[in-house]
Amino acid sequence: MKTTPVTAADLTETLMSVPPLARNADLSLNEEQNRRLVAHLEMEGITNHLYGGNANFYGLSLRQYAEALELLADLGGEESWFIPSIGPDYGKMTDQAVIAKETRFPTFITLPQAFGTTPAGVDKAIRELVQTLARPIILYLKTDPYLTPDLTARLVDDGQVCGIKYGINRPDSSVDPMLDELVKVVDRDLLIIVGERPAVAQHRTFGLGSMMSGSATLAPAASVAMFAAMKRGDYATASAIWAAVEPLEDLRDAIGPITVLHDAVTLTGIAEMGPVLPLVTNLADTYKPVVEKAAKALVAYNDSLAWEPVKATA
Repeated sequence: MKTTPVTAADLTETLMSVPPLARNADLSLNEEQNRRLVAHLEMEGITNHLYGGNANFYGLSLRQYAEALELLADLGGEESWFIPSIGPDYGKMTDQAVIAKETRFPTFITLPQAFGTTPAGVDKAIRELVQTLARPIILYLKTDPYLTPDLTARLVDDGQVCGIKYGINRPDSSVDPMLDELVKVVDRDLLIIVGERPAVAQHRTFGLGSMMSGSATLAPAASVAMFAAMKRGDYATASAIWAAVEPLEDLRDAIGPITVLHDAVTLTGIAEMGPVLPLVTNLADTYKPVVEKAAKALVAYNDSLAWEPVKATA
């Protein structure tokens, strides 16, 4: 497992997956199936893995948080890079940091909190977290009021933040006042695109250099090929790949992003994910046929692609 400090090159070199977390019937962590899912991703060249919302880290107890970190530390090979989440609220972040600081993960990503925050308060909490962890974190920007561009830049300049997951949704991803300001004050290579939907617009318009994907769990070759196409400026190919990914992403938006991805992995036979951790639920029976159809179509498209790893094409 990668334990060296995070650099911009780490973020831009390969696509990062955002997989769900497999569980047994009693909600304990399923090591065998989680290992199977990581092997599926790494066989296609994806060795960077972020465990956050799709893995429902929001719902982990402190005991299972420690168990999850222990599991992740042992899942991949020597080149694998695992980024666990922490937070989202101040109390949980503080308690989890005590556990996290004893591990060898080079960074953690903060889960976003949409309510009960102010930019100055978030800034203070991040600095306290980094002091406890003794390593910089990846910041997740999900809403406009969470942090200002200036405070974000100051956190980067002060060595508190080594990457920024940018997940603020816009009707048109090429029109984004927050990103307009961020790219003026933060290295673009530290700004990470969240998923295929905004990817072409954010790469072409704002020059964001990094990308992570949940759909890569089902279609790793497709996501890698899309990222590589964007990096060489082939936006027509990238857009064509997005068209194949879009039906499943539309279902994730309509039904629930965690639920659809979690059960889609099971329905395609990639790995048996088991029950999802409450407060979320698995797919209702009425949704399973449409999700299975879209997920299997995406896997079939993925399997049809001829692709080269990002490192060879970027």
